[in-house]
Amino acid sequence: MYSVQGGRYTGACRLPFPYLIAINMPQLHPEKIAHRLEQLTELSVALGHSLGGEGHDIGALLQRIVLLAKSMSGADGATLYRPMADRRQLAFDISVNDSLGIAQGGDMGLPGVPLFDGAGQPNLASVAAYAANMRRSVNITDVYRDEGFNFSGMREFDRHHGYHTQSILTVPMSDHEGDLIGVLQLVNAKDGETGQVRAFSSTDQRFIEALAAQAGVALTNQLLILQLEELLESLVTLINIGIDEKSPYTGRHCQFVPELTMLLADAAHATQTGPLADFRLSDNERKQLWLAGLLHDCGKITTPVHVVDKATKLETIFDRIALIDTRYEVLLRDAEIAALRQQAAQPQQKDAIGRALELELAALREERDFIRTVNIGGESMAQADQERVRQIARRRWRAADGELRDFLDADETENLTIRAGTLTAAERAIVNNHISVSIRMLEALPWPKHLQKVPEYAGGHHERMDGKGYPRGLTKEQMSVPARLMAIADIFEALTARDRPYKKGKSLSESLRILGNFSLNGHIDPELFDVFIRSKVYMTFAEKHLHPNQIDAVDEAAIPGYTP
Repeated sequence: MYSVQGGRYTGACRLPFPYLIAINMPQLHPEKIAHRLEQLTELSVALGHSLGGEGHDIGALLQRIVLLAKSMSGADGATLYRPMADRRQLAFDISVNDSLGIAQGGDMGLPGVPLFDGAGQPNLASVAAYAANMRRSVNITDVYRDEGFNFSGMREFDRHHGYHTQSILTVPMSDHEGDLIGVLQLVNAKDGETGQVRAFSSTDQRFIEALAAQAGVALTNQLLILQLEELLESLVTLINIGIDEKSPYTGRHCQFVPELTMLLADAAHATQTGPLADFRLSDNERKQLWLAGLLHDCGKITTPVHVVDKATKLETIFDRIALIDTRYEVLLRDAEIAALRQQAAQPQQKDAIGRALELELAALREERDFIRTVNIGGESMAQADQERVRQIARRRWRAADGELRDFLDADETENLTIRAGTLTAAERAIVNNHISVSIRMLEALPWPKHLQKVPEYAGGHHERMDGKGYPRGLTKEQMSVPARLMAIADIFEALTARDRPYKKGKSLSESLRILGNFSLNGHIDPELFDVFIRSKVYMTFAEKHLHPNQIDAVDEAAIPGYTP
């Protein structure tokens, strides 16, 4: 399986790990073998811990692998190559060298190592590309005497840095399917006692191959975890795209609520005094809160679009104000016909009849304009206006079939007398149900342990601190801080949004006044509202996303519920 030819030692380890450590024992003192076994054991434990830690830091894992490989083999330097996205080149990912004082990671600005030549054939001239393409380790005693590979780049590196590369050990790393995930290259093994450069021994190679095998498993697991998280985030994006396409008015909301939520979360995290002084968010909790922000309105995918986008009180699939306009046209026409008939019958009263007609037509047009106005939802509808609508509803008119009917039917009357907004009680219940649907959707998912708080964070943004919210009527004490702060983000974004069909975006000062009143009446958390104002979270968001006309002067001392 292994051979040495012309100073080159090549091979690929396929032996079980216990057998590895029994081979070539005479090359190392038993204490050194024991030390290396201890290092491998420590690596196994460390890699296991890295899988359970927060953040799944691939960079930290790779750095640990490189440094341990260098330490285990006594190498002066080490380089880790990773395949690029197109799988046609190897990129320099980490490079360390003790003699040169080099420790670099990430994008180094160096050209990649081609895995294929101009004809599309595997590149076997570069030692790193050879190891990658052949999935075989390459152990070279002296690169300046080796004629099997092209070391022109390495020799140029030596000339430029005043270095002398001699021995090299290059080991491929593969995943569970045999696909390349990296190439580990060690240079200039040093004698532990004399410090002189030596060749990498066969035992060195086998221990490094064992390390690479363990590291490959750990790296593969990390990559799979990251890919699953990317898939999850893509599915979240998919849901939001669906909501956005269904109703473009909610697309902005789905984007901005998570952003505003994280701004407030960071401000609360940084608070050093007051009730929130002990509040801290871990990286994992931040991840969950961000996902919850993205998914907080996922249930709207089931809400009928004509309810979500209801711009006027009479709108269903279309705005029924046009039907009422037509009825007024009938009334205007009938009034004119009746007047003409009267004038024909009583020519001596023509002028008086004409004046009476003008008054009647003016009254009908004013009444029509009134109905058009109340069809536009507002913050509050006066009781007198509601009663006038009911009075108009009782007017009789002759329909196309000749039947006399009430001017407004029961449904039209109910809609036109909506006190605030454009939704009836039934429609409001449909809209409010989106949060119950969101919770059911999110709780139906088998969330992993580190994401199990997502449903709780996402499901609380319509609850109130006094327990009068929905859908569960939770109180402040029953809600976590992340769930409570998302409620503030949700309300503030809705108040300032300019893309809603049923309202205009409010100014910054007016939005903060409304929020302040909400903090006083038990709607939102007053401590978090204090952070929202004191840390200028509102201004950070406003400067980035609000129209300049909305950003007016804010007198924080005048905001209800806030003490500067």
